[in-house]
Amino acid sequence: MDEDMMREDADEKLVNDAFQHLLDSYLTSRHRKKVDIITKAFNFARQAHKGVRRLSGEPYIMHPIAVAQIACEEVGLGSTSICAALLHDVVEDTDYTTEDLANIFGPKIAQIVDGLTKISGGIFGEQASAQAENFKKLLLTMSEDIRVILIKICDRLHNMRTLESQPANKQYKIAGETLYIYAPLANRLGLNKIKSELENLSFQYEHPEQYNSIKQKLQDTELQRHELFDQFTAPIEESLKQMGIKYEIKERVKSPYSIWTKMQNKHVTFEEIYDILAVRIIFTPAKREEEINECFNIYVAISKIYKSHPDRLRDWLSHPKANGYQALHVTLMSKQGRWIEVQIRSDRMDEIAEQGFAAHWKYKEGEDNEEYTEDENELNEWLRTIKEILDDPQPDAMDFLDAIKLNLFASEIFVFTPKGEIRTMPAGCTALDFAFSIHTFLGSHCIGAKVNHKLVPLSHKLESGDQVEILTSKSQHVQPAWINFVSTAKAKAKIQAVLRRDSREIQKKGENLLAQFLKKNNIENTPAVIDQLAMFHEVNRREDFFQGLGEKTILLGEKDLDELNGKNSNGKKGWRKLVPFLGRSKKQGTDDKVQQELFVVPEKFNRKKPIYISEETIGKYKFKHCCHPIPGDDILGYIDNKHQIEIHKRACPVADKLKSGFGNRILDAKWDMHKQLFFDATIRLQGIDRVGILMDVSRIISSQLNVNIHKLTINSEDGVFDGSIELRVHDRENVREIMNALKEVKGLQEVTQIM
Repeated sequence: MDEDMMREDADEKLVNDAFQHLLDSYLTSRHRKKVDIITKAFNFARQAHKGVRRLSGEPYIMHPIAVAQIACEEVGLGSTSICAALLHDVVEDTDYTTEDLANIFGPKIAQIVDGLTKISGGIFGEQASAQAENFKKLLLTMSEDIRVILIKICDRLHNMRTLESQPANKQYKIAGETLYIYAPLANRLGLNKIKSELENLSFQYEHPEQYNSIKQKLQDTELQRHELFDQFTAPIEESLKQMGIKYEIKERVKSPYSIWTKMQNKHVTFEEIYDILAVRIIFTPAKREEEINECFNIYVAISKIYKSHPDRLRDWLSHPKANGYQALHVTLMSKQGRWIEVQIRSDRMDEIAEQGFAAHWKYKEGEDNEEYTEDENELNEWLRTIKEILDDPQPDAMDFLDAIKLNLFASEIFVFTPKGEIRTMPAGCTALDFAFSIHTFLGSHCIGAKVNHKLVPLSHKLESGDQVEILTSKSQHVQPAWINFVSTAKAKAKIQAVLRRDSREIQKKGENLLAQFLKKNNIENTPAVIDQLAMFHEVNRREDFFQGLGEKTILLGEKDLDELNGKNSNGKKGWRKLVPFLGRSKKQGTDDKVQQELFVVPEKFNRKKPIYISEETIGKYKFKHCCHPIPGDDILGYIDNKHQIEIHKRACPVADKLKSGFGNRILDAKWDMHKQLFFDATIRLQGIDRVGILMDVSRIISSQLNVNIHKLTINSEDGVFDGSIELRVHDRENVREIMNALKEVKGLQEVTQIM
């Protein structure tokens, strides 16, 4: 038997086994058993993708099977979704059309596949903001059938699980998109398990060293955690048994990604994070309608054993989170002197917490019915908000993504209308947000509000339990400043729509001024010329450039002509601003390394290969001040509109947007530095003041570590001081050494690095 035949047989077995596993999973679910249509979809997809392989080398059909497997087993979807998952790449990759699918599998499956096809192009597409544009299409389709987005999340999860076969620049793009869009979406739809896996996989590819370090530390501390868990839960188990409750106690360990996020945000080390361990009590209620009471009974029983933290009781029982999550969280003081969070939830609540909205079906009447009964009000409310944002004729693609994210991440508070109706709002929202959430007219004409019968301004932040009455006036109009004190996507979208209408006239004036200027100087009025001038005035969008011209905040003159004629392209002034390092090596006292010409990316540039930044090449790239990368940081490159390369930290918020909006312009970048150039780094110090502490700090930095202090600021008040030191360092390793040495100084409580 020749090699090809053997490979085909092996492939055949691989595919058949994977499909059999899918069928087995489906048959154990509580859906109606429509095996025939699933088999038909599988055979159709297998035939359509025949002979095609993925980058990893396996037959292409393995991808649709894997997506269907996730949809069935991990999201709990039924036959319609499984068929759509099996067929999701057929229309895009083969000659079959949506009409063909509708004739063979019926309109519902065809509609879902069509929704998935509309958006798949942009996920790995090549146009600038294709991802954001396609995300809009996704949300439009999703408002008709939520299963589209659920299957898309399954598809993304499988792509992330098999990301290894992609080149590094694609890995950063896909991981960035995942963190920016898909993980928040999964969270919003209550798919907690999938959200965590997406975050961890993204983290693993963007910051491999930190990921492995945290994973190693979690393994090293596993025995201690088990011991703490056993000691802590023993008396709780005793108490629950006496109450006759059918329960299960689980150990929940924080994921590497959420540990890393906390370390970044709170500037703490792994060892300083207290809530790595949490305890979950999952019980089966004697009567379904008594489950909320039972949660509180368990809480009362365990707070007799341990002292509970007064400010850390979280009750999501009577008012679940917007993604369906219900539980009671309480933080207790263990006998080892550690605060431990305990999450109390019924088996139903637990399933909804892990599987999201799909799990709601299991607890509804007519459990074998696979169609969505969309009575999830919160979800519908959210979809309605998204539809309103989509209705605005021209939101900028990246602004749009930000607006959606506002709604994805928001945690909720509850506020009351004057008539006592309850409304869910995102935490941190203002009276103006509340006005827009009720009606656009109310928001546009809002002059203030009464919160708990007291007069407050529009910018007043609301808190849970507030009763809010909106005051309006017909003479009131939307003000540009309003955009600064609203936090909900809906209010922002509405304000921007009104302001956009007002600014169109100013922009028109700006366009005319530009046209006159170009005509007078015999320069052709093309989009490329406009973009070049906009970039020269440090404006990213044409609309903002026209606006500036119309408002006379941007004036055109000789310097603009020089820019267009190429006389400014590598002049000192514009470029010098972008340099975050001193450009002085130990051997040289000059600046010539910095004054290199910026590298311009040629048309046939291999974007899959990494770019290396060394002492010789560092001046060829732009270092933006949004994240101030220095050697040792995980970095990436981004090809800007001038075809020059910007360098960003991979965790930089600006880079997050670039990965999602302009993924095809992302490059892998690596350092190749040899401790010759100096870079700026700032370290923050906080602690208890004492005589001589400043001398100790400067002695350690200057004499022991031989590092140059550039600037030192210290404020001392009531015996506590807060200060910052600007240093000249070679790389991130230098910064770590300095911080570790400073942590030994008596009286210093916190040593953190400012980005």
